[in-house]
Amino acid sequence: MTRKKVAFYTLGCKLNFSETSTIARSFQDEGFDRVDFEEVADMYVINTCSVTDNADKQFKQVVKKALKLNEKAFVAAVGCYAQLKPEELAAVDGVDLVLGATEKFKITDYINDLSKNDMGEVHSCEIAEADFYVGSYSIGDRTRAFLKVQDGCDYKCTYCTIPLARGISRSDTMENVLKNAAEIATQNIKEIVLTGVNIGDYGKGEFGNKKHEHTFLELVKNLDTVEGIERLRISSIEPNLLKNETIEFVAQSNTFVPHFHIPLQSGSNAILKKMKRRYLRELYVDRVQKIRELMPHACIGVDVIVGFPGETDELFLETYHFLNELDISYLHVFTYSERDNTEAVDMDGVVPMSVRSKRSKMLRGLSVKKRRAFYESQIGSSRTVLFESENKEGYIHGFTENYVKVKAPWNPDLVNTLHQIVLSKIDDDGLVRFEFSSKPAVIQA
Repeated sequence: MTRKKVAFYTLGCKLNFSETSTIARSFQDEGFDRVDFEEVADMYVINTCSVTDNADKQFKQVVKKALKLNEKAFVAAVGCYAQLKPEELAAVDGVDLVLGATEKFKITDYINDLSKNDMGEVHSCEIAEADFYVGSYSIGDRTRAFLKVQDGCDYKCTYCTIPLARGISRSDTMENVLKNAAEIATQNIKEIVLTGVNIGDYGKGEFGNKKHEHTFLELVKNLDTVEGIERLRISSIEPNLLKNETIEFVAQSNTFVPHFHIPLQSGSNAILKKMKRRYLRELYVDRVQKIRELMPHACIGVDVIVGFPGETDELFLETYHFLNELDISYLHVFTYSERDNTEAVDMDGVVPMSVRSKRSKMLRGLSVKKRRAFYESQIGSSRTVLFESENKEGYIHGFTENYVKVKAPWNPDLVNTLHQIVLSKIDDDGLVRFEFSSKPAVIQA
């Protein structure tokens, strides 16, 4: 009997990647062969995102791509968009199955002979039912592993649908996180990235209750003792939850790297209040200054939203100048998009799309400037690079511990290896070339 083939496509964040990988392993346990999404498969699973309008539109393009490869393929949609708008997804031509937040990890229970449906079949829950935790991590998809430690969010930011798509804040048990990290360590993976919706809230709902059993700092300290992992990286963490003690611990840790990604969203206190963020810009400055004091070479990334309702030219310039003066390394710029069932969608002061686009372009330009300045500050320094697996136009790329992207002529022997290098110069494409500080010997684990 021929084994069925399944392929996966992930839209959105690192958390989605970790969950896709876990779902894929459940198919392999059921006797499926996993193939690349570019290949002909019997079934295509699309893990959806709903953070921006663009992610919604991308979904339809991915479905078309799958059906072009095999018009008879069974197509399933899971993830955030599938929870928020299941009927909308089910109506997309060619979609056979839509699973919400609690059903996605049981996807193999919902498939029979993979016959196409006339209409997409929907299995979704009320989001209040998404109150249990399913651990996930990614292996085999890329050089780094994404380890999920937390899910859901109790914050009420006025622009965000994530609490509606993923439910309340809840955490994996400390024991299970450490077990998963140890499993990853056996797979010759050099770096783990911690991921979740609001990872600084780790410990809440660890055993199904509301209180914190552990803190994020305790999680970090415990993970630092796992043998066999060269690098641990904290993904996005809220500024109000990034405590001085955590920054101090990372500064002296052997495995946690000097890289922080801290959402700001606006440099205007007036807009932060309208967004119902849990801090003001002064606290953000304190976080950045603390990191710079202990780790001058650290990379600091920032999320920022442009075009939020009520963002006047003056308030936008307040954000621009705030970021321009802040000692950060790069920006992730998001153009505000209206989302159903959020407070912001009904707010006055709607910013025209043309203005949103112009502001986004300005901040993206600032990001290029910031990243260039950060890279220039690293020239001449000795760093450790972890090489990725892709051959991009004859070059291999990698990242240093402090997230400088480097390039070298393609050499397959370098894939998934750590090397001590000296950053030498910035190329025309903005990436850093380097020299090996000695002969290119692999740093042994």
